[in-house]
Amino acid sequence: MWTSAKTIRASVESLKRCQRCCMGTVWRGDTDRGQRQLCRVLSSASKPKWRLLFFGTDHFAVESLKLLTSCRGTSEGIVETLEVVTLAGDVPVKRFAQENHLPLHSWPPDDVNGRFDVGVVVSFGCLLPERLISKFPYGILNVHPSLLPRWRGPAPIFHTILHGDSVTGVSIIQIRPHRFDVGPILNQQFYQVPENCTADELGGTLATMGAHLLINTLMSLSERMENQREQGQTGATFAPKIKMSMSWIVWEEQTCDQIDRLYRAVGSRIPLRTMWMGRTIKLLDFAGKCHVSLSDQRRNPIPGSVSFQKESNTLAVCCKDGWVGFRSVLLNKRLTAADFYNGYLHQTRQKNTPCETAEGQFFSKKGGIEVHQMRKNSKL
Repeated sequence: MWTSAKTIRASVESLKRCQRCCMGTVWRGDTDRGQRQLCRVLSSASKPKWRLLFFGTDHFAVESLKLLTSCRGTSEGIVETLEVVTLAGDVPVKRFAQENHLPLHSWPPDDVNGRFDVGVVVSFGCLLPERLISKFPYGILNVHPSLLPRWRGPAPIFHTILHGDSVTGVSIIQIRPHRFDVGPILNQQFYQVPENCTADELGGTLATMGAHLLINTLMSLSERMENQREQGQTGATFAPKIKMSMSWIVWEEQTCDQIDRLYRAVGSRIPLRTMWMGRTIKLLDFAGKCHVSLSDQRRNPIPGSVSFQKESNTLAVCCKDGWVGFRSVLLNKRLTAADFYNGYLHQTRQKNTPCETAEGQFFSKKGGIEVHQMRKNSKL
């Protein structure tokens, strides 16, 4: 069973009593060596030397592992030993561990009994069983890039951007079995989300912040555990994994701001998509909100209508409350806005066929409204 707050309070009181004993006692001879060693260890608890087992996979996790590695084996460091558990494949954490000669374990790890004081989980993706957690006297810590209980789940950074949160941060919690991201909070740091920030930019900042907050937590872990606070359900939200189906734009339902946030959240990994003449087009190089003046003022553009803006070389597309622009698209190959207009839109419009309206319009794919369904279902 994981370490309880009651047990921690008792341990801290014992530590204080032993520290007073050690400071006021002159040891004589070599008798009672075990007691002397115990007091020496406890009296140095203000500068602990942890035996750590690290669980992680991606670049976000590497930042914490990098800082822990730099704290290893120095007189001022807090890490005595550091070993790594990661998943199969050529993942960033595995590469870093190999390059820095850190012992590697496959998942699930064996030979854990009595070898480690505390575990650290950063962006690992696997639920740790209770029988594993119980093998760590100080439990297992998790670096999570949100202000829990907001955005529990595997993709908190993406949902922070997607939902337009102005404030986020990093939480250090203790892992609990059976559910992700529900353990008590040991440490937390707030961060003001910069305007127009992308998920990649925010992830880099929070990775660095989380690494330093982890070190801060390890430096006073006993006290942090003694003063831990349980998460409440008020304000709890779920951040499900990002899926390709989220990248479909629903022109008649999404506003300029929503499309902007969607692009900043997922655009670097999953290109935004739409339909044109029955074909899938990927929309690249988002240009933001556009101001479009139509030659025919009597015409009321419908969502999905496309207008080529020669001055800025963008394709402006009408959405729920305005126009948004893209500088290039991917059809059979990557095309600039001008290339797409000259090679496709302009030529088809000259044919003056009954399908002329469709040729100048992007269509939403049926069923491509998962982003909105996820917004509705984000409350736990």
